[in-house]
Amino acid sequence: MGAHILIGKGEQSPQRLLLARANRHGLIAGATGTGKTVTLQVLAEAFSRAGVPVFFPDMKGDVAGMALPGSPQAKTHEPFTARAAELGITPYAYGDNPVVLWDLFGEQGHPVRTTVSEMGPLLLARLMGLNETQEGVLNVAFRYADDKGLLVLDLKDLQQLLVHCADNAAELAGRYGNVARPTVGAIQRQLLTLESQGGAQFFGEPALDIADMIAIEPDGRGRVNILAADRLMQAPRLYSTFLLWLLSELFEELPEVGDSDRPKLVFFFDEAHLLFSEAPKALLERVEQVVRLIRSKGVGVYFCTQNPVDIPDSVAGQLGNRIQHALRAFTPKDQKAVRAAAETFRPNPAVDVRSAITELRVGEALVSVLDEKGAPTPVERTLIRPPVGRVGPLTEAERKVLIATSPVAGRYEEMVDRESAYELLSAHAEARAAEAEAAKAAREAEREAREKARAAAAAQRAYRQTPQGKAEAELARVATSVGRSMANQVGRTLVRGLLGGLFGGRR
Repeated sequence: MGAHILIGKGEQSPQRLLLARANRHGLIAGATGTGKTVTLQVLAEAFSRAGVPVFFPDMKGDVAGMALPGSPQAKTHEPFTARAAELGITPYAYGDNPVVLWDLFGEQGHPVRTTVSEMGPLLLARLMGLNETQEGVLNVAFRYADDKGLLVLDLKDLQQLLVHCADNAAELAGRYGNVARPTVGAIQRQLLTLESQGGAQFFGEPALDIADMIAIEPDGRGRVNILAADRLMQAPRLYSTFLLWLLSELFEELPEVGDSDRPKLVFFFDEAHLLFSEAPKALLERVEQVVRLIRSKGVGVYFCTQNPVDIPDSVAGQLGNRIQHALRAFTPKDQKAVRAAAETFRPNPAVDVRSAITELRVGEALVSVLDEKGAPTPVERTLIRPPVGRVGPLTEAERKVLIATSPVAGRYEEMVDRESAYELLSAHAEARAAEAEAAKAAREAEREAREKARAAAAAQRAYRQTPQGKAEAELARVATSVGRSMANQVGRTLVRGLLGGLFGGRR
């Protein structure tokens, strides 16, 4: 058998996950309180010790404690020690894990950011719940920005870009299609909602460098990236869109590796039903595509959910490694889920899967993994091995120390706001406003000049109707007449003198 990690002890044999098959994805399912979170921690620790980086969202704030060793004083010490003894794990020793804390809001970990351009119009439309028409206008805005070489990094860039598109709708219509101002207004309202939910902190620079997650520590262990997601749970659309974006980034950034001896990264997707709940068809297709193709990039994706039927069939068919904790069968819907879960396992004559699913104790699961040939192993009832790190949350003081001593400390804390679409389009708008103001001022000055000329002419006409004006006009007329008569007389005299001189000379 090749390199592997130990999941637990089955009734017939130890259950080991082959690292060479770990990128065939997996599913961890079970009702609340059956041990799913501890199983996730066990897998994350094992992958890390095998030199595989891990990404792990902490949905309830009780996973980050795995950064520190477990303690004999903890209430979990006795049951975990008993489980280790039952599994034959001796000695059972606690240990820490190389954890780096992340947080979209920058409060409980290093900030995680991406740019609006990297998120793209499809995921943004999903994030804001846009309809088809609004998504079309958003696509026009992105295409226009690409054509003009505009960087769209944060929300204010996108807002300014939308304003520019609305103001220049007639110009854009011929090439990109109609951009209706009411539609732009609807998108802007959704942007305000997104901003109020913390979107302004998520979009910007410095953007997350995937290399800071896919890292191997100097001691050979893979980095365990834990995302604080307890607050993020209150914005499920932001949570699911972020995780899908991260998967897409991994797919685009990582090179093809084909079959390798171990994954480049294992990505745990806790509360997976949030991704698929009310997801549009286009988004489901995107998820299916990424899950199907990212395997060749060396990334294993493990969905964790309460009910296996939460995962669409098109995605569930890609999940080769399965760990099923107990399910309840109190309602017809629960019973249907039990039957569906039982039918996904390769049969084992020694295990009545349908009955076992409802009888499993805490920390016990039905396990089927892929063997060296890529075929699923017969399902076995398995006792999951205990973790070595602390089970539970970090204190505030412990979290601060962990952030301050992190290998990425100081790299993402300060947001950078470089020149982008907002500054360029704002300057363009200001220049056009100044031009319009200057043109308006010139038109106003011309209008005032015309008004003054008309007023002067009107005043002159009115003055001419007064006695004084009439007298002045008569004097002017007489003066003109006298002047003309004198001019004529002088002219005749000069002519006579000239002619007389000419005729006198001939005599």
